[in-house]
Amino acid sequence: MTMTQAVERAVDATALAGTAVHDFTMWGMFMQADLVVKAVMLALVFASVWSWAIILEKRHTVKNLNRRADRFEDAFWSGEPLDKLYQRVKKGKQDPVIRTFAAGMEEWQNGVAMGMPGKESVAASLRQRVERAMSVAINREMNRLERGMTFLANVGSTAPFVGLFGTVWGIMHSFTAIASSQNTSLAVVAPGIAEALFATALGLVAAIPAVIAYNKFTNDLNRYADRLDAFMSEFSAILSRHLDSYENSRGGVGSHGKKSDSDTEVKVA
Repeated sequence: MTMTQAVERAVDATALAGTAVHDFTMWGMFMQADLVVKAVMLALVFASVWSWAIILEKRHTVKNLNRRADRFEDAFWSGEPLDKLYQRVKKGKQDPVIRTFAAGMEEWQNGVAMGMPGKESVAASLRQRVERAMSVAINREMNRLERGMTFLANVGSTAPFVGLFGTVWGIMHSFTAIASSQNTSLAVVAPGIAEALFATALGLVAAIPAVIAYNKFTNDLNRYADRLDAFMSEFSAILSRHLDSYENSRGGVGSHGKKSDSDTEVKVA
């Protein structure tokens, strides 16, 4: 055996001895990774934790919203006068469907404060103002409910590439170390590549739940928005029927422009 072969075997033995104690646990790979790769890993872990916080909060919120909407719709269609229902629900816990109803009722009560409108043009203007007030309330509530969705979308679309950046950087650093040691043994290459690929795994761990949750909650919130729009249409139709009924009975008590409780009190028909 020549001197060169002896030196090469000694280098291989030293490398194998160093890698034999290499820690391949997640914590060990993190601690032995390059500084840039560590920063990438920490960013991905933070993104994953924050995504799960948003996911759990949205799941709880959507479930409660639908349950409260069911209870409110049962009360709305129970036949109770809407003026009394409004006075009752505005004192309780607020949610989007109640705020939408309150916006419409406030505009209606302001419009009939001095009596029912006597002209068709005035009645049409009142209906438009009620619908506009409810539409603004719906847009405001949906904007509030959609907070955090942008973060989920960003994590789902960028986390794999951030993890890939950490992987590329870690592999580049590993090959630089290999070139310096002039040893291409798999036992020398494997630890560095494993640390680099760990960054890609973290990117996928952060991205996959974020994408699934974003798609689910987007669908849930769209259905809830459609529910609010349908309620607005039903509410507007009830007011329209009430105004039409008043127009057909203008020869009665409320026909002289004076405010009458029987005229302004709205019931679900």
